[in-house]
Amino acid sequence: MSSWWRDGVVYQIYPRSYADANGDGVGDLAGVTARLDHVAGLGADAIWLTPFQRSPQADHGYDVSDYCDVDPRFGTLADFDALLGRAHELGLRVIVDLVPNHCSVEHPLFQAALAAGPGSPERARFHFADGRGGRPPNNWPSVFGGPAWTRVDDGQWYLHLYAPQQPDWNWRDPRTAPYFEDVVRFWYDRGVDGLRIDVAHGLFKADGLPDLPDPDIEPMRLRANPLACDQPEAHDVYRRWREIADAYRPPRILIGEVNLAPERAARYLRPDELHQAFAFEFVIAPWDADAWRAAGRSLLDHARGTAPVTWVVENHDVTRTPTRYGNADRARAALLAILGLPGAAYLYQGQELGLPEADVPVDARQDPAWLRSRISRDGCRVPIPWQHDPAGAYGFSPPGSRLPWLPVPSGWGDHLDSPTRALCQEAIALRRRLHADGILSADDHVDWVVDDDRRLIARRGGDSAAALVVAVAMGERPVPLPGGTVLLTSGPLTDDGRLPPDTAAWIH
Repeated sequence: MSSWWRDGVVYQIYPRSYADANGDGVGDLAGVTARLDHVAGLGADAIWLTPFQRSPQADHGYDVSDYCDVDPRFGTLADFDALLGRAHELGLRVIVDLVPNHCSVEHPLFQAALAAGPGSPERARFHFADGRGGRPPNNWPSVFGGPAWTRVDDGQWYLHLYAPQQPDWNWRDPRTAPYFEDVVRFWYDRGVDGLRIDVAHGLFKADGLPDLPDPDIEPMRLRANPLACDQPEAHDVYRRWREIADAYRPPRILIGEVNLAPERAARYLRPDELHQAFAFEFVIAPWDADAWRAAGRSLLDHARGTAPVTWVVENHDVTRTPTRYGNADRARAALLAILGLPGAAYLYQGQELGLPEADVPVDARQDPAWLRSRISRDGCRVPIPWQHDPAGAYGFSPPGSRLPWLPVPSGWGDHLDSPTRALCQEAIALRRRLHADGILSADDHVDWVVDDDRRLIARRGGDSAAALVVAVAMGERPVPLPGGTVLLTSGPLTDDGRLPPDTAAWIH
């Protein structure tokens, strides 16, 4: 049975910002296909495509109106098949996003629920309820800010943990599970290698939808509302999906966006459930040696007996690392560090170019979270550059095209000269050789140390005979390197061979 996913490197593609083939200012599937050589050249094992299914785009594809079709903005099913075929020719697996927690208000089943009225079987597919004296049925907030309920013309309210255009499915209705099993089979039958499950810990809500004792939860963090996620019934869904995935040849994989504390997320990775879940503790950890050591220890400790950790520091929902950590050197060091840890790694488009967070003008922002909570994810979603020349938004679109859907900063093409790209290629190639030679394993034990100079050491495979040591200088002065042969560094060493601040190294 293939287990490439255990230590694979996956490149996340946000299609509307990757490459625009038809010149309408929005990236599309044909654009992705035309630029797949770039991903293959980095040495990645797979791509993950964020939603391209039919959608009114209220949340840029995460509000799906047809789970088994391509939105015309991105092309057609034939375009998807061409992308899939080209990816497989290049040796890239393809992972497709699936959004089972919520859909679009334009989904035919939600439209039928609106038309049918209170008490109807159609409304039972979602969470419709009567209010309380003109107020919502409970005090749950939306992750995007404001209440998690919207009132319809007949007086009832419907639940949406995200934007009002994204009603939550009722997974306690017996029709929901078979509906999504058909969707899973549709994409697996089409030939995709895996599914990434959005809000995988959502699905079921606490029976009766009771009030939160404290409704002032942190925005953008569903896990702060334990009544709206992480219910035990969700595990039965993923056991069934795992049966479906395992029945294919080769078996398909399931990756969960399980944004929970490591001890809770690990419960979704039992042998008969999901294959992977993103390691969100590293996404939220600051540039601090103690924080990284604590996060790494916790993730690896709770991964024992389940699945290797899936490391990630950037995605389409968080501030890019050069901005989040404070400089490009730290971002390169973080990239080298996660590629050196045991398990899988997910990279976000443009991370290999060292792209910073773009300052999108307020009047150009489109993120629904910005409209409700003044938290914007637009800055990490700006189209990536493909050429130095500013024509076509630095090669994102053909020359003479419409302006991109988000404005591209002046000088954006200069990031093509970033040393991060060469570092990324070299690290992935070296990582692959070390695995092929049996030096590294996805299940390596790691010993973590932080010394007084804020030098973080992650020692894979034991102490003195470690297979690989990842060292990161997270303090304010150069630090000595551990003993051994230096294989790769994220930046030059000092003249006396020490590791400068904000630099990482691999030592064998």
